[in-house]
Amino acid sequence: MKVLIVYYSTYGHIHHMAAAIAEGVAEVHGAEAVLRRVPETLPPEVLEKMGAVEAQNTMAHIPVATVDELASADAVIFGTPTRFGNMCGQMRQFLDATGQLWAQGALIGKVGSVFTCSATQHGGQESTILSFHISLLHHGFVIVGLPYSFQGQMRTDEITGGSPYGASTIAGGTGERMPSENELAAARFQGQHVAAIAAKLKN
Repeated sequence: MKVLIVYYSTYGHIHHMAAAIAEGVAEVHGAEAVLRRVPETLPPEVLEKMGAVEAQNTMAHIPVATVDELASADAVIFGTPTRFGNMCGQMRQFLDATGQLWAQGALIGKVGSVFTCSATQHGGQESTILSFHISLLHHGFVIVGLPYSFQGQMRTDEITGGSPYGASTIAGGTGERMPSENELAAARFQGQHVAAIAAKLKN
């Protein structure tokens, strides 16, 4: 069973969450986690001005996704940073290229899930995931979130991401904060949960 983890990460926060998602997927017998990055749309000189080149280099070993790969997966878990309460442009452009898959009904019945990252605690994490769900519903995905059986999202002793809609992390205003252990645990839980449901549907 193939679980595709398709993401975009500017400074590495979503990349770290994606790795934790993959660890969770691997906990399910017979499940294979496949990591893919969506194509970059920004030119190198812009990435350099953003101070993102070093982070991009650390992710260079992850193959770039193609839309055709979505059809071969049993489940797809998408990761995107927030951009004004919505998905980033790179992810939007990738999804906008899936029209042929939509016309073929190639993604109907597959499990779909979303995780995200924002600079601040209330930076649009929930709206990003919920608005992402619209695209998944148009494709016929069976949407899976992060249930409250992951007790880490009930914590009040620390500032943390995570909601019933999906795992998330808070990067800080300058990207200085990397995912906490609680946020990585949420990502692992989501990966395992999605893979378990996909296995049930496949069987």
